[in-house]
Amino acid sequence: MNTNPGSHAVNSRWKEVLGKSHRKPLVLVCLAVWLHASMVTAMSTLVPIIVREIGGVSLIPWTFALYEIGSIVVGAGSGLLVYRYQLRNPMSYAALVFASGSIICALAHFMPVLLLGRLLQGVGGGGLIAISFIAIGALFPERLMPRVMAAVSAIWGASAFLGPLIGAFFAQQLSWQSAFWFFAIMSVVLSIWIRSHVSEQSDHEVGEANHSFPVRRLSVLSVGVLLIAAAGIDPSIGKTPILVLSGIGFLGWFLRMDARGGGNRLLPERPIGFQNRVGAGLTMILCFAMSTMVVTVYGPLFMVHIHKIPILTAGYVVACTAVGWSLGAVAVSGISISKDSRAIMFGMSVLTLSITGFVYVIVDGPVYLLALLALSEGAGFGVAWTSILRRMLTLAGHEDRERASAAIPTIHRLGYAIGAAYIGIVANVVGLEVNVANETVESVAQWIFLASLPFALFGLLATWKFVRKPQ
Repeated sequence: MNTNPGSHAVNSRWKEVLGKSHRKPLVLVCLAVWLHASMVTAMSTLVPIIVREIGGVSLIPWTFALYEIGSIVVGAGSGLLVYRYQLRNPMSYAALVFASGSIICALAHFMPVLLLGRLLQGVGGGGLIAISFIAIGALFPERLMPRVMAAVSAIWGASAFLGPLIGAFFAQQLSWQSAFWFFAIMSVVLSIWIRSHVSEQSDHEVGEANHSFPVRRLSVLSVGVLLIAAAGIDPSIGKTPILVLSGIGFLGWFLRMDARGGGNRLLPERPIGFQNRVGAGLTMILCFAMSTMVVTVYGPLFMVHIHKIPILTAGYVVACTAVGWSLGAVAVSGISISKDSRAIMFGMSVLTLSITGFVYVIVDGPVYLLALLALSEGAGFGVAWTSILRRMLTLAGHEDRERASAAIPTIHRLGYAIGAAYIGIVANVVGLEVNVANETVESVAQWIFLASLPFALFGLLATWKFVRKPQ
């Protein structure tokens, strides 16, 4: 594996990447990334309108948690699917599954039906994004990869910024259902494009399937997250702690099962905790993903109710996290390996300060300061991310290098799923409802953001363990 993505950049030119021989696969990958990224931020804009029409405010976190669960399960197995069936069939079917989920969401009159659609969207979107990154390695020569990754990053940032605009446009001009119909049509178009422009003959050899698909382990993982999410629905002293502890138990069971998986493990050895620096790094990613999920899940809802701003404005405040990530990544794109530790520590410190700022600003504003905090939150991740990837590959042993690389997005999305479930428990315990006094909404907002802060502080401790030099 080339651990320095910029090492071949001098041998490539944009003209070559955009040339006839590489134009179609570049469009293919960018379309897949666009569909996934724009749907994520569009959903943040649509949520306040959806719950106003069909109810289910207590189930808001599930609309994100189920999407992430679907992405985790399919993303973890996408490599195996590509090894067995090449690129065309798994990727085109993933687009159709995404379309099916979008159609179910569009037809939903009750929140449980919409949740089913979101799960299928997650399955399709997770497959698309995972296979897209496999496709980059399969369809482009290594010397062009830095340029291709730069194009994908630009599409990701643009999609995250356009997502709220798409969601708000359809919701205000037509209906929230029409937004899901739009994404359904786009995913069908993408599936047709894949079938037309990715032939079996053009599929490159991307590996060999030597291991079985870990259905049992991924099922245990999914049940663990679902139990934690279920604890937030109609919370009670008797039920909620039991569901939370049961969910944690299933997650622990998943880790034990995976540790005994031998060569078929999904994660590196001891992936959570401070026993080794790779584990500390993954723990850092998990904690910060959990702590930042509150902005995506409840940010637009609180801004619309407390600050009386249009839904489009609230969506763009949330989208500032993606913009900040892109700006931060570009700012440090040429950083040397010797500065990785400082970049990681600085980025995670900025992220922690941003979460702390939300506790004080979510109620009193002003809105531009909320946008600035969202921008700095994303920038913290963006500044640190490249250095995190590079350091993780350096620290992982030869046997675990590929596994550690694959574990980063898996743990990241797992943190989003658990964070959405956890924050839903907090919201329902402190009394979040649709029609409550503004003072109650303000109190709930502060409690919810405050409840996310301990994970950021624990993540900061994991950051120090990750970057410090061994004794």
